[in-house]
Amino acid sequence: MRFHPSHLKRFHNLPVHAFGPAGDDGPGRRPRPRPEPASVAWKVTTDCDQALEPLWRRFLDDVRTQEVTALVIGAWWQEWDEHGIGPVLDLLTADAHRFPRLRALFLADVESEESEISWIRQGDLTRVLRAWPGLEEIGARGADQLVIEPLRHDRLRTLRIESGGLAADPVRALAACEFPALRHLELWLGTAEYGGECAAEEVTALLTALGRCPGLRHLGVKNSDIQDAVAAAVAEAPVVAGLTSLDLSLGTLGDEGGAALLSGQPLTHLRSVDLRHHFMSDELACRLRETLEPHGVELVLTPARRPSYRPEARYVAVGE
Repeated sequence: MRFHPSHLKRFHNLPVHAFGPAGDDGPGRRPRPRPEPASVAWKVTTDCDQALEPLWRRFLDDVRTQEVTALVIGAWWQEWDEHGIGPVLDLLTADAHRFPRLRALFLADVESEESEISWIRQGDLTRVLRAWPGLEEIGARGADQLVIEPLRHDRLRTLRIESGGLAADPVRALAACEFPALRHLELWLGTAEYGGECAAEEVTALLTALGRCPGLRHLGVKNSDIQDAVAAAVAEAPVVAGLTSLDLSLGTLGDEGGAALLSGQPLTHLRSVDLRHHFMSDELACRLRETLEPHGVELVLTPARRPSYRPEARYVAVGE
């Protein structure tokens, strides 16, 4: 069974509140008192009947944005996404001074009914990080045309990129970035069928670079069609010793990757290891349980559903 990303219900430990057609501010809806600006993560989203820019202007006028701490951008196109998220980033960065307390931003909180993840056209995340040096959390769904440039950001604690296929260049750039405050990193590498280009070399280089992030506690490198190679690289990466949780789920992990985890550095210090949607044998899964669970590691080992017509086939949980 494949996994489909859904709309965020919470972001940055706050409930998501939609401003626009999907929320209380939509046409024909009975007005209700708005929440306090800092009490929710504000989602600005539109539909085919309303352009984003005038909605954004109304949001700036109607909400005390100087108090907003978390912002979510939903769908921004009307009939089709001609330009990608670039024009939205223009709006955001031009008005960055209106959000002096912003600490978290998520780009493209859309479901498959709005756009398949591989169709989402992202932009230059570096612009956002430079516009908000105080940003602590950034997330993005989709990776087509995603750009990341090497930079130093002293406050970023959480970085999450969900994709059905992540190119190699952004991963190389992340390896060249300096994020001394980083505590949570999650990358969905995806599949070559939908633009995934990362090889074991990029993953190994990134894991090595994460040694410069002494506070890193959660690492997710997941949803990959090279998940065995990812597991082998993780098994030897010194950064794992400082983690409390590890997520290698949603990819094509098989016995080769599972055996690498067992033969590599100890993982018994971890609180949780997520290996759901795996293709390992029952024997290998049992060995992992016997190795980790007696030490109190919460181990998620839900296997992937194997197609009856081709039970040997492996697939990532999120592709198109």
